[in-house]
Amino acid sequence: MHLSGLPYKKGEQIEMMVRPIAAGREGKAKPPLTARQLLDSGLVGMWKDREDIDDNLAYARRLRERAQRRHNGATARFK
Repeated sequence: MHLSGLPYKKGEQIEMMVRPIAAGREGKAKPPLTARQLLDSGLVGMWKDREDIDDNLAYARRLRERAQRRHNGATARFK
């Protein structure tokens, strides 16, 4: 694979994710949801009854920290 025009120096290590495009979806990105569509989608408030999420900012921080620890552990195994 050869990529050019990226804001990285030769030899610099980066992490990339490559995933296949679903058949027939090439170049057909979905338009973003409007505020009304988002509210009507059921996503907003879907966890309002969860008793383990009393402080959503603290909960999100814990999830990020846990994911970072998993990532660092996986990276360390492959060095």
